[in-house]
Amino acid sequence: MSMFTRRRFVGAVAMTGLGVVRGRGDEANGKAAKIRIGQIGTAHAHAAGKMETLRKSGDFEVVGVVEPDPERRAAAEKSTTYAGAKWMTEEELLNAPGLQAVAVETAVKDLVPTGTRCVAAGKHIHLDKPGGESLPAFKALLDDATRRKLTVQMGYMFRYNPAFQLCFRLLGEGALGEVFSIDTTMSKLLGAGERKGLLPYPGGSMFELGCHVIDAVVTILGRPGKVTPHRRSVSALADGWSDNDLAVFDYARATATVRSTMVEVEGGARRNFIVCGTKGTLAIQPLEPAAARLALDAAHGEFKKGYQDVAFPKAGGRYDRDFADLAAVIRGEKAFEFAPGHDLAVEEALLLACGLPIG
Repeated sequence: MSMFTRRRFVGAVAMTGLGVVRGRGDEANGKAAKIRIGQIGTAHAHAAGKMETLRKSGDFEVVGVVEPDPERRAAAEKSTTYAGAKWMTEEELLNAPGLQAVAVETAVKDLVPTGTRCVAAGKHIHLDKPGGESLPAFKALLDDATRRKLTVQMGYMFRYNPAFQLCFRLLGEGALGEVFSIDTTMSKLLGAGERKGLLPYPGGSMFELGCHVIDAVVTILGRPGKVTPHRRSVSALADGWSDNDLAVFDYARATATVRSTMVEVEGGARRNFIVCGTKGTLAIQPLEPAAARLALDAAHGEFKKGYQDVAFPKAGGRYDRDFADLAAVIRGEKAFEFAPGHDLAVEEALLLACGLPIG
């Protein structure tokens, strides 16, 4: 039986419409005070995009930015993304009056240690992906946040993607039946310079990219019974870094395959997520901008029997919905749908898919 629970279905429907999480700061119910947030780190690949989202948001007020590395700070100061930002030390930011949340956007090796300090200081966090290379350290962070009644929102970028939201909705409504197969690919062509920056992370392409779709696999099927990694290094650079990865996820009544490479020409355009159930199939490709084909054994709601293309309204920014949802959670307007147990299961599955230890 699918692990897609009733609670997750209710949350997916709410997030699909996002009626409860749009820009509350500007609505009549509104004029709610903006949530004071800061950002620690500019090294993460998503850091600039997150800052741009926060600065245009009607929900947040950016208090300041922390970047201890002088070269990175100098580069950020020249960027329009950070123009006029107030630069602080971490101590100054965490002690800023009224600060409620922090976006943690450091280099991957520093994500969990930095997030741990933010939670210890009593702040909600948006923690970019993945959750580090140590399952015990990540669990300790989540446990402390739970004790303090703080939210940890992971930066997996397809949680609020409209095609994935449709997938979650159809699963919750039973339209796809029992899921027996998921096949997904998350790839790109990596330049030599960017590749060099990833060499310290032995998890390879699966760790850097595959984590995004592993989050969705676990959302649908839950914690896998077994994960078998297949790792290859095929680049002519011959540096030994794992750039052609496949992982097989075994469940009692389903299997999932996750492929992630860093050597595929136009790999971004071929990223896909295909869910097959006993009543229908949803194939999402590309993932951004979202497009999908849906096959059903019977008409369901606005969808007909058989195959059909599904179009989605033009989305806003990639991270708009993430932060709108986080704002609603911080204000107590809704419960957060991705519980610590889910994030821990994702982290465990990711490490196993990378062939890394979980002890």
